[in-house]
Amino acid sequence: MQQAHALSLGCTVVAVAADRGHHFSKPPQDRIVLVEGHGVEGDAHAGPEDLIPTHITLRSELNELEQQNIATANRWAFGRRKVATRESFLKSLHRRMFERVWRWAGKFRTTERNLGVAPHLIEVSLHQVLDDARYWVENNTYPPDELAARFHHRLVSVHPFPNGNGRWSRLAADVLIVQLGGQRFTWGSADLQTAGAARATYIAALQAADNHDLGPLIAFAQS
Repeated sequence: MQQAHALSLGCTVVAVAADRGHHFSKPPQDRIVLVEGHGVEGDAHAGPEDLIPTHITLRSELNELEQQNIATANRWAFGRRKVATRESFLKSLHRRMFERVWRWAGKFRTTERNLGVAPHLIEVSLHQVLDDARYWVENNTYPPDELAARFHHRLVSVHPFPNGNGRWSRLAADVLIVQLGGQRFTWGSADLQTAGAARATYIAALQAADNHDLGPLIAFAQS
């Protein structure tokens, strides 16, 4: 099976003009709406054809709509008992997080990326992650915080969706740790979508987990 690592760095900003007919070499900040990421969230080109709302032209509008969608998914995820280690739950979670914004919500990617397993290995790799997680839970292999952090890291490593993998895998880990009787993670109490100290610490923690050191990721998740 192809070896997957949780993280690589970098992102490319893509701009769309208000009339969607022009591109800017140095786009104004309020015109930037789409990001082609090469890190935690995903590395698919999220083009205007992927957007469901036709009125979105500003990044602030996109952020607000995504936040509203994710807030609804949060309520669903914690509203009644869900089983975080089921594929059906994980696909539904991603779909509910992004279904009002992106056409790829809840759909596995079909193209190669610089992060994650090959597309034809996504389902078998995800099944392996879930089988391992269920074994850990049933046998109390790790304390709840470590188990949930390992679960998050393994999901990021598979990188099953075109985008939104970071937010999705963090929420999935939150659901799992709460189901195990622990406290929901706080993930640095910061916006990890934006470059900064918290995101840099998070990236470093995922890279340490790639090398089998889960300590930094557990500490960051609880910070």
